[in-house]
Amino acid sequence: MNLIVGATGLLGGYISHRLRELGMPVRALARPAADRSKLETLEQAGAELAFGDLKNPPSLAAACEGVSAVITTASSTFSRQTGDSIETVDRQGHLALIDAARRAGVARFVYTSIPAATRYESPLTRAKSEVERRLIESGVEYTILAANYFMEVWLSPAVGFDYGNARVKIYGDGENPITWVSYKDVGELAVRSLESSDARNRKLLIGGPENLTPRDVVRIFEEVSGRAFAIETIPEHVLLSQKQSATDPLSETFAALMLDYAAGGVMDVGETLRLFPLRLTSVREYARGVAGARGAAV
Repeated sequence: MNLIVGATGLLGGYISHRLRELGMPVRALARPAADRSKLETLEQAGAELAFGDLKNPPSLAAACEGVSAVITTASSTFSRQTGDSIETVDRQGHLALIDAARRAGVARFVYTSIPAATRYESPLTRAKSEVERRLIESGVEYTILAANYFMEVWLSPAVGFDYGNARVKIYGDGENPITWVSYKDVGELAVRSLESSDARNRKLLIGGPENLTPRDVVRIFEEVSGRAFAIETIPEHVLLSQKQSATDPLSETFAALMLDYAAGGVMDVGETLRLFPLRLTSVREYARGVAGARGAAV
């Protein structure tokens, strides 16, 4: 049995459905207050629902019973309920999950993390680092997925990339490249790593097929959609001021993530692709899916 923590989210939902497509059993940890339609979709795919919460250690112990592998993609950064925070979910919750998995005799633990080469520390980077250390020291076989900036998140209206209205925010001057990655490719590698000896006790870097500056990305969207985009730039000194004056961990974290975006995030994924050959999704393919097909032949 494979326990998916974060199964109602974007990445966790994809992993759950992909495992079921492959005929692999899935137990989806979900909270009673989760979106009912998402729970029904998981059930229709053949997943077993286990109700619990990362903030409730006894529920994690129950969810881990009889489980051979845990994949966790949960985070409080983009989706949260009452009581959720980086401290309670991203740090304490995942530390408790690792302890529960160890006590239950789980054979493999797959943890979705962030790039190690971030320049700006934040509550999220500190939480992720502590969870990675606990996992490595736990004695449970692990795979850590160090995923770069998700194009479906950072190139979406949620963070100011409003392709529907051809208006985008760029953090910094937009001239530093990033190895944008699709969550679907991260999910595919999570699935492949479950039973692979090559992924045993390793940290895998996961980025996309090309390094593109945010301005490169805008040009691709313009070609695909046939429209000129209006660009608003947020200078780095403004982001730095936001980080320094932040009054809560989430605001500080997002300012730090935007500063890292502004500085660029190139990732060498050669070793990961050598171990797991995979055709990675390009930004152009993503743009065609969300902004039109004019650039399909370009």
